Amino acid sequence: MADMIRVTQRRSSIGVKPKLRGTLRALGLRGIGSSNNVPDNEAVRGMIRKVSYLIDYEPAQGQ
Repeated sequence: MADMIRVTQRRSSIGVKPKLRGTLRALGLRGIGSSNNVPDNEAVRGMIRKVSYLIDYEPAQGQ
């Protein structure tokens, strides 16, 4: 699967449960404004669904 999703953290992880903080780390996000391209698969979509109120996501352009 060559499709990619660009995720960007928009809200702070302060006050968020540790398990969800780990999910942000697994998506490659380190703080507000950080972005990462992740593969578009079911596992990643599940992680995005769990922390959707903290991030923005869109199809990645180019790669």
